[in-house]
Amino acid sequence: MASTDQKNLAKQQFSKALTEFVGGLAGRVCTPDGQWAVKGFVDAYLNVYSISSDTKVTSKILEIHIFPMILEFARENGFVLELPEHQNHYPDMSFIHQKDQQIKFAVDLKTTYRKPEKPFLCNGFTLGSYAGYFTDRGSAKNILYPYSDYSGHFCLGLIYDRAKSATIDETKQVTIKEVEKIASVMSNMQFFVAEKWQLASDRKGSGNTANIGSIVCIEDILAKNGIFAKLGEAWFDEYWMNHGKLKIPDNQGNFKPLGRLDQLVAYRNGDVSKIVPRRTKG
Repeated sequence: MASTDQKNLAKQQFSKALTEFVGGLAGRVCTPDGQWAVKGFVDAYLNVYSISSDTKVTSKILEIHIFPMILEFARENGFVLELPEHQNHYPDMSFIHQKDQQIKFAVDLKTTYRKPEKPFLCNGFTLGSYAGYFTDRGSAKNILYPYSDYSGHFCLGLIYDRAKSATIDETKQVTIKEVEKIASVMSNMQFFVAEKWQLASDRKGSGNTANIGSIVCIEDILAKNGIFAKLGEAWFDEYWMNHGKLKIPDNQGNFKPLGRLDQLVAYRNGDVSKIVPRRTKG
């Protein structure tokens, strides 16, 4: 049975190895001019069809593209790679240590594009649910292993320039010899690795769904400088486990559901100055 110290050491080693792997990933999936090497779909007659720039489409194809490389990484570093049976289950990939199966790491693949009008910002991404398995850490519902079984929760991320719709003709068909005529839907691809809590904001990620939102300043993403960066993972866990549930009194004594990190930190007599501001301006 691995001790806490052994799990922490394994986590540091895994993070370092994954970061080194990701550092060379762009060179393996991009053309020399920085475009995504994937151009489209090929049929049995060697005709090539353009793909959509829709983020859900590109994310899935990218996952397929880099999966053999990730599998190679897992083997070289002594891990077995397990995938969820259902697409909407967490995480995208589970790395199980071959010598000690109690050492597990969750890795989610996250992609987002730079905003053309504000290239220092990205569109952001979600960081998984803050309900269900996140709150009940012994639950196996919608998750491959219970949340508490993982020694670390990582994001393997990609920030890219999305091709303008005017340059992508989804009806275009060329032969395999003419594949260079098809514009790549992604370029200027920048991969990164961070733990989930290091990228989190204190805002929901999408609409009415119970998803954790990310920060959007690219510089902060690459520096792992999320809103919880100085407070630590324990504050991240407490905030999102209580988000919308814990009732906190305001200045007038009215109790309102928790919706901002400063509310919780002040309520728990923590150091509010350690909250990293969420940057949305250059």
